[in-house]
Amino acid sequence: MAVSLSFLLILPLITGSESVKTITKVSVKMGASVSIPCSYDLKYKDHVKYLCKGFYWNSCSYEVRTDSPRETGKYSISDDKTQRIYTVTIKQLTADTYYWCIVEINNGADDGQLFQLSVTKGKPILWVADQNVTGYIGDNININFYYATSGGIQWCKLGRTCVTQETGKIDGTAVTINKAADNVFSVTMSGLKQKDSGWYYCVRGDFQMPVHLTVTVKPTVAPTTVAATTTVAATTTVAATTTIAATTTVTGARDNTTTGHKGNSPFPALMSLAIPLSVLIFIVIAALSILFVLRRTKRVRIKDSTASKNEGDLTYSEVSFKKNKAAQAASDTDMTYSSVVPVKKQNVRMSEGKDEDVTYSTIIHHKQKV
Repeated sequence: MAVSLSFLLILPLITGSESVKTITKVSVKMGASVSIPCSYDLKYKDHVKYLCKGFYWNSCSYEVRTDSPRETGKYSISDDKTQRIYTVTIKQLTADTYYWCIVEINNGADDGQLFQLSVTKGKPILWVADQNVTGYIGDNININFYYATSGGIQWCKLGRTCVTQETGKIDGTAVTINKAADNVFSVTMSGLKQKDSGWYYCVRGDFQMPVHLTVTVKPTVAPTTVAATTTVAATTTVAATTTIAATTTVTGARDNTTTGHKGNSPFPALMSLAIPLSVLIFIVIAALSILFVLRRTKRVRIKDSTASKNEGDLTYSEVSFKKNKAAQAASDTDMTYSSVVPVKKQNVRMSEGKDEDVTYSTIIHHKQKV
């Protein structure tokens, strides 16, 4: 950094620059982080920018540079050459500190501006819930700021003009400043345009709080998709499984607020959902009926099989009484003969046994003597 001795003696007394601009004093809670924007002239577009820590220019220390923008645990830097603003983020703040936003000038004195970070243990003096906000083209956006100090209120665009009254305009966009509640004021920007994107900051007394606004196209309302998938499984002894899937897509009406027309009736959507469900219920009933019939058929087969097995194990015998001719000599009147013929039941009819199949038994009746 080429700086003459006389310039080093005079520069510490200067707290601002016409070519480099930033805020002057920001309140931050201990341990928190803050992003600080630094704007620069078009002539510095391709120059190296850096953050320097310390109140005195000639003794400040380099912390982070755009030609080596690697993030550390405490600092990060990025350069938006279209907006001509580079942003530094400082993390884990523990004590009041002074920094310089500086643009490096080849073969000359560097250009920069001093700012202060005031660290508090409790709530900051002036703060916002989020430093990054998003708005949509044509819409309004409202930003709330919280404060614990007195003084006038302003809303400014970095490197441009400020609104110092309750109403005003910045680049043709209407701005309104209102007191929303105790220790809270709101800034409303109406009818946003794409060119309204950029860094802004609010002012209350000696403190400022920077906020980055991104203006984009409002996303369209996406169709609503309702997906219903039902699986019905029926398992029998033969491992039969039925799977049924039904998927229904219902496309909802567009948002009434966006289109300004009355919404469509939900009746068609309900009908399109009812028909597949009715089919699904019918299929479930049919599957259960088939399962019932299969189980009933199985029980009948088991019963018939058991009956057949039992019948096959039966042995039928035929008993017939005959006179034994060979034994008639003994006593025809005192003997009765019978034959037992083992047969397999086939046509359930009686048949006489052959002589070789006959078993004879002798029954002798004894008369009881009185």
